[in-house]
Amino acid sequence: MENLIVSLNVVFPLFAMMAVGFLLHRIGILDDHTADVMNKVTFKAFLPTLIFYNIYQTEIAEIFDGRLILWAIGLVLLMFFLLWLIVPRFEKDFRRKGVMIQGMFRSNFILYGLPVTASLFGDENVGTASMLIAFVVPLYNVLSVVVLEWYADRQIHPKKILKGIVTNPLILGALLGGLLLLCRIRLPEGIEKTVANLSGMATPMAFLILGASFKFSALKGNIKPLTIAVAVKLILFPALFLPLSILMGYRGIQLAALLTMLGAPTAVSSFTMAKQMNGDGELAGQIVIFTSICSIPTMFFWIFLLKQMAFM
Repeated sequence: MENLIVSLNVVFPLFAMMAVGFLLHRIGILDDHTADVMNKVTFKAFLPTLIFYNIYQTEIAEIFDGRLILWAIGLVLLMFFLLWLIVPRFEKDFRRKGVMIQGMFRSNFILYGLPVTASLFGDENVGTASMLIAFVVPLYNVLSVVVLEWYADRQIHPKKILKGIVTNPLILGALLGGLLLLCRIRLPEGIEKTVANLSGMATPMAFLILGASFKFSALKGNIKPLTIAVAVKLILFPALFLPLSILMGYRGIQLAALLTMLGAPTAVSSFTMAKQMNGDGELAGQIVIFTSICSIPTMFFWIFLLKQMAFM
């Protein structure tokens, strides 16, 4: 029961914010044009600030684990290239290919990694998850830009892909946060507090917009890709790579951090990025919503199983 409460405490606020956004759209307070404008602001300002601030706050020097970092990066790359090989074989719509690949390898690591680790091991032990966030989240963003640009207009434009990487606000936020972290540069207290306040707006804003953009009518044509994405993201990949991680010797806090990287729902920023980069925004949003909802039982299952087997 305790593990179910942990999962509910992480997921329910996100679901509630989506529901509020959906309700605001239904009663006409938040129309499509306003949601599109808010989506651009979130993508270009709030989400980059959130990523910057999470990396900037990390105390890597105290808990640096190069082996764990390389293992996590290797898992992300393996998932990404497996999906790139497999998804185009069954999905013919170019705007959906990139969205599906992104939706299955990219986790809501920032929103899940710290709360789940803190709930399982205490606030004083979230350093391992923070360390992985500093390396994995920038990688998520680079790979997402590559795959979305690749499938944006059915042609390969290496220069356009490179430009998309170096000008992507989320990647710039991650790089700036990493630069200040490595150089041990601290912002003045007033600026740091402002950055913290802005970063705090990212998640509520992103989920409100996601809820406002959700349309039940669009589900009919997306049931197959949506079902595949949810099953692969929440069940198949954790079932494949958690046992491998255990065989590699990871236990306790390390395994919990890997669990949230592998088993958390799709990152809300994937919806925002897909909308901005000519992907199938409706499918991207549905993947975020349904992986978030379905992650309640699946995260409970993985946490319960790993705790029962004394691996965490």
